[in-house]
This record gives sequence, structure tokens and C-alpha cells, in this order.
Amino acid sequence: MDDKIAMPGVGSLPKRRPGGPDTPAPSGAPKATIPSPPGAPLVQDHNPLNHTKILLQDESRVKWIQSQSSNSSDSLKASAVARLPAKSGMTIGTGNYLVTVGLGTPKKDLTLIFDTGSPLTWTQCKPCAGSCYTQSDPIFNPLQSSSYANISCPSTSCSQLGGSGCNGSTCLYSILYGDNSSSIGFFATEKLTISPTDVIDNFEFGCGENNQNNKGVFGRAAGFIGLADDNISIVEQTAAKYGKYFSYCLPSSTSSTGYLTFGNDSGAPNSVSFTPLSTVPQSSQFYGISIVGISVQGNPLSIPSTVFPSRDAIIDSGTVITRLPPTAYSALKNAIRKAMTNYTTAPAVGLFDTCYDFSKESTVTVPSITFSFAEGVNIDLDHSGIFYIVKASQVCLAFAANGADSDMVIYGNTQQKTFEVVYDVAGRKLGFGPNGCS
Repeated sequence: MDDKIAMPGVGSLPKRRPGGPDTPAPSGAPKATIPSPPGAPLVQDHNPLNHTKILLQDESRVKWIQSQSSNSSDSLKASAVARLPAKSGMTIGTGNYLVTVGLGTPKKDLTLIFDTGSPLTWTQCKPCAGSCYTQSDPIFNPLQSSSYANISCPSTSCSQLGGSGCNGSTCLYSILYGDNSSSIGFFATEKLTISPTDVIDNFEFGCGENNQNNKGVFGRAAGFIGLADDNISIVEQTAAKYGKYFSYCLPSSTSSTGYLTFGNDSGAPNSVSFTPLSTVPQSSQFYGISIVGISVQGNPLSIPSTVFPSRDAIIDSGTVITRLPPTAYSALKNAIRKAMTNYTTAPAVGLFDTCYDFSKESTVTVPSITFSFAEGVNIDLDHSGIFYIVKASQVCLAFAANGADSDMVIYGNTQQKTFEVVYDVAGRKLGFGPNGCS
């Protein structure tokens, strides 16, 4: 089973997914064709990107995740729902996804990366006693907010921080990312405005006065919203209000919009299929999943049972490209190459070793890829989750191999595009729904 894609605009192969995680297409799905005008370039991006830089950032994050070493959840009922529009961060130099929230009194709007692998929510703060990188929004000034307060040290809140210290009686935080980017500052409370009707008082966050954006992993975002499975994340801090339940849909291109939603007042749509969430022993802040197989064009790949089911796999909104065990990646790559023999190959680039030149093609037939998760959940990836477009003459299979079969498998954000991805943290289950951004 495959799909024909006509070569249109920017950095993605649009069709079927208005903007989020990879869409499960029925395994018998008919071919779909998306034509493009003669001579139209595959990529027409008004915000040209340094793809090499973004992929290097991604490599750094993966190494950080795999180097981490080491909650239970109770039954909660969500009592409210708040939805934020989500946009691709490609326009500001990051491969992650963005939402805008308000902080302080009066509130100041800040564009933050939302990240399922980060526990701490933080933003850059004046006076930037150490250093601040360039961000799109004005830097938050706590002196101009009547609701800001530093957290004392020692205190229960301060002791929950993985990296913390004291400056006299004031709690300090520090967080280090895979590329050695970092944020250091005061651990504080503030009024967080998610929407006009959803305001969180005394929200604990990091007010960063010394921030290093070494390889540009933050882009020009003002900081992070931490969605990890951790006591200091926004998921835990808002548990009484939203029931430790959130979902998102990642848009398929820079011109489309997805969402980040907290809470669930009406139950998951019937189109959402759930697989168990597990705790990763050495990295409990991450959301563990079990990948049991991969199929190409409806045919299961021959992957040894020692590789899949994978007990060390996570889903991560902050990793761009899915990392597979070398044995599984080799089987996937070979099946795609076999299905794509009619197309001109292109040089490898960065993480990618299976690339094609589609610059002279009016349509491209893309083979389907299906991921199978525990408890019978099968996800047919959206077209935008199969290829990564560096440029029209270099369109690459959007997967990479880990260094060893024993390394942690990471299901990245490219493969999640156009799906509603539901995190029922209290219920310990993860859902996928097709066409989630519609």
C-alpha cells in the first residue's frame, strides 16, 4: 500500500494531515495524489532553515536522553479543559513546537517550547545577570509583576528540583540540555495564564538570568513548558484542575496550526486508540511505550524478537527524528529503498542515509509505514512523518539508527505529525487519533 504525493510547497509532503502527529491511515487506504504545477519547486520556504543545525541539535538531545539515569499516578478526574494553538518552531530556528502563554500580573505573553522530556517550565528573566540569548518576545521582568515571588530555601518545592541550590534563603535552579545549552536562575512562583478563563496561581517555574543557547536548540523561544512525568512539571502542578491529562497535535508545516490541550471533559474521541504508558526505569521523567513491530506497505518487517518488542522506548515531543535499533532501522531502510527503486537517489546528509532527488518529479508514490504498539494499536504514519525535506533535490527517509540495539528507542515528533496524541498520565495510557489537527 502506498500513496502518491504531488510535490507542492514547503518542507513537508502535505496530504491528509492538517497539522499534527503522524496520522494512522487505514491499511487498505487508497492511493492519494497531490499534484504540483510544472516546474514548481518542492520546497518554497519563506523562512529558510539550517537543516544541518536542527539535525545536530536533535543528535545532542538524543545523546542527553540516552545518558539519563534514574510516578506512580492516582486516579484523577479532569474538571476543566484549556486549549492553546501550537505552531512549528521552524520559523524561529528550532525543530520543536511552540505555544504562547501569559506570565505575571499584568500578564506578559511568552512563546515557549512544549516538551514532554522536560520537567521544568522556565523563561528568560531580566536583568540577565549572566547572559540571555536573543528571543522573539520581550524578556520577562519579574520586577514589573505584582504576583512574582521567589521560593525559599530550604523548602519542599526546592528539594524536588533535580538541580537546585541556595542563594541565601532563595532557591536556585539549573538545567542542562544535551548540547550543553542551559538555564540557571531563581525558582519562583507566578501567575500563569493559559487562557482568559484558565489561570494558575502560584505556578512554580524557573526565572532564568543566565541562559546559554549553545547550538541554538532553543531557537528564539523564550523558554520551555515542561510536560514530563515529574513532580515539578505543569502536568503535576495542574493535576487537581486538569486531571494529569493533556494532548497535542503537531502541525505538518509552518503554515498550519495544531494545539496543546490540558484536561478532558468529554472523553477521548472514538478515533483514538490507546496503548499503555510505562515507566522507563533509568529515566522516569520520560513517557515509556512499547513498540512491537513496523510494517512497510502492509508487510511486517523481519525484526528479531530480541529487538522488538522494545522495553526501552519513549515518546518525545522534543526529539525531531525517531531513533530505531540498528537492526530495525536496517530492515526499514531496505524495504523503503526497494519500494523507491524508480526514483533518483541523492547524497546522504547528516543523520540520513536514504535520500532522493524529487526536484524533477510531478508526483511521488510514497510507501506506507505502520508502527505497531502494545495492545494492538497500529499507526499508519502521515506522509509528513515519512520523509524529511532538506530541499527538493534531497528528500530523506525521516528515521535514524541508534548506535546499538540496546540504546533507548525514541519515537520523535516528525512521526507524530497530524495525530492527536493523548497523554492520560493518571490512567497510564497513550492515545493516537488520526487527522488530529482537523
